[in-house]
Amino acid sequence: MGMNIPGLLTSAGINISICAVLLSLYSVLSKQPSNASVYFGQRLSQVRTRRNERFSLERFVPSPSWLVKAWETSEEELQSVGGLDAVVFIRMISFCMKIFSVAAITCTCLVLPVNYYGKELEHRSIASDSLDSFTIGNIGEGSKWLWAHCLALYIISFSTCILLYLEYKSIANMRMAYIIGTSPNPSHFTVLARSIPWSPEESYSESVRRFFMKLYPTSYLSHQMVYDFGTVRKLMNDAATMYKMLKNDPIEHIGSNCLRCGLCRGSKTSFKVLFEPESARWGRDPVEPDLRDKECPAAFVFFRTRSAALTVSRALQSSNPMLWVTNLAPEPDDVYWRSLQLPFGQLWIRKIATLLATSMILLLFILPVTLVQGLVHLDKLQTSLPLLRGILKNKFVIQIVTGYLPSVVLMLFLYIVPPIMMHLSTLEGPISRSSRKMSACRKILYFLIWNVFFVNVISGKFLDKWGIFNRPKDLPNELARAVPSQATFFTTYVLTSGWASVSSELVQPFALFYNFMSRHVIRSKDDASYGPFAFPYHTEIPRVLVFGLLGFTLCILAPLILPFLLVYFFLAYLVYRNQILNVYVTTYQSGGRFWTIVHNTLIFSLVLTQIITMGVFGIREASIASGLTIPLIIFTLLFNEYCRRRFQPIFQKNPAEVLIDLDRQDEQQGRFGEIYLKLQTAYCRFTSSSTFSRDDRLSRSEKSVSHRPGL
Repeated sequence: MGMNIPGLLTSAGINISICAVLLSLYSVLSKQPSNASVYFGQRLSQVRTRRNERFSLERFVPSPSWLVKAWETSEEELQSVGGLDAVVFIRMISFCMKIFSVAAITCTCLVLPVNYYGKELEHRSIASDSLDSFTIGNIGEGSKWLWAHCLALYIISFSTCILLYLEYKSIANMRMAYIIGTSPNPSHFTVLARSIPWSPEESYSESVRRFFMKLYPTSYLSHQMVYDFGTVRKLMNDAATMYKMLKNDPIEHIGSNCLRCGLCRGSKTSFKVLFEPESARWGRDPVEPDLRDKECPAAFVFFRTRSAALTVSRALQSSNPMLWVTNLAPEPDDVYWRSLQLPFGQLWIRKIATLLATSMILLLFILPVTLVQGLVHLDKLQTSLPLLRGILKNKFVIQIVTGYLPSVVLMLFLYIVPPIMMHLSTLEGPISRSSRKMSACRKILYFLIWNVFFVNVISGKFLDKWGIFNRPKDLPNELARAVPSQATFFTTYVLTSGWASVSSELVQPFALFYNFMSRHVIRSKDDASYGPFAFPYHTEIPRVLVFGLLGFTLCILAPLILPFLLVYFFLAYLVYRNQILNVYVTTYQSGGRFWTIVHNTLIFSLVLTQIITMGVFGIREASIASGLTIPLIIFTLLFNEYCRRRFQPIFQKNPAEVLIDLDRQDEQQGRFGEIYLKLQTAYCRFTSSSTFSRDDRLSRSEKSVSHRPGL
């Protein structure tokens, strides 16, 4: 027997109370000047303002002003602050709001009444009925009312494809505007060359110059070698720490003799930077001879035009494909320097190892998820463990254990997943930070889809039929039987892992605790000790997409989940807009490439819904409705193939037509000389204008995120 309405309302009441408390708490805490570094890291990164420490009663009264600001902010302002990736993320949430609004209206009018009155049962009152009475499981076999579900499936499927096409087209246009608008972008002129062959007669730098001068004499400009600077990075970090100490507590006659590292060529009174733009000359190696033994077989090669760099990046440079591997370079702030030091021939082994490790993690989490399902099916556990019968006599305790505790336990288990997946993505050797985050995003998404959906469904059935895994051919039919029975668990999962977690994201409890300890226990005066940090797209995108998967698969089978999903998406829409505007700092971005992950996952969710619904129709002996689902599946797959050919290449490669037009414009306006000067320092790992190292600055930003639970 499934949960009834009071049990669902108990879970909803607990989460509504948690959300109300957290939203009110945020409204008060964000007004406190001491929390400015927690809730306004984005603004503090742009300008430092003097805080008003005077007492004011208004600071301790909750207000909805942040909601109004988040709602009224335009998409252009959002993009100027968070970049195109932020717009893509918010577009994903708004798309879910649109499509599930259509689904809610359709299913409320067509599906829900049919489900409730599907069997000729005597419904005494809605409050006493099980939630199973509102699912497709309440419809008898061979019922003519299954046509309502088939019609609703067609309406939702066509609406999804139309809205997806419009979103994909719009974001593709924004992607093109991003490529044009960021001009002159150093990455358009730069090719990353890896797997440079070693020669005992000359250095890597000389090999690069000789090779590209031979093949591209008219378009080759210069190059910048990648160096193994593990020891240098440590020295830079130590120097940065000492600089902060001296800045906060200046003492005379110490600054002139503090530290010199092996990169210094200036006087004792200053830190030396590795590259000096004033003295740099194209065509000669700006690195001292004693640093040539630290050269890595990788280099950033600069070309005179964008079209030349694009041509080189797509060409096979050598008869041996494992040598002189070229790709368009990432943007300067997006470069992941540590991976560039890895041997190129080692990368395929790393990818296989991370694939095996990810698969092992997926399998290991079957045990805790099965444990969670045991809490949902207490009747089966009480049969196996009679000791629980005396403990679980109270109805309120049963409602808490079955309606709230399972999803909380699952959410706690999932906290350790994001750091593990980010570490595995790092081991793969990505050349950019955005590609590393996209790889982690895919891994977390696969993990959530497998464990939150499939394993929960199958493990719930596993408690009934232990031999289900020994009969893989029966899995589709078993999936069609099991999904409606798990509607209760997924509904409560939306409440606990959806509503409460979004409110927790707003309050930033870990950053708040860190800030409190730093200010009142350690007595630190540095406001930015915890951040600012970058937006965790690799954790938040999978979370939202999994809720979208639940919405698609259950909207026909158990429509009661839709109101709770719509509340979640609306709350997420406001909260994440506020966080992007105020909290997170954008140091690099993928240029909207996350949308390909979003689109493919939404198509997968839609096709999975159609397959499950077709199986349900078959089980309930509605052969005509089941057969009509097959053309719908074929149409959806063809639509996805069209989008893959029409739009996806724009997110993978820069169009030559656009880059050539930009070259012509710059040539007519005489801007190439200025661009070449910027290329001299664009990919310098250590610069005098930064805090000793761009790589270290970005690493600190990402480490703050990697230690925060993102699920």
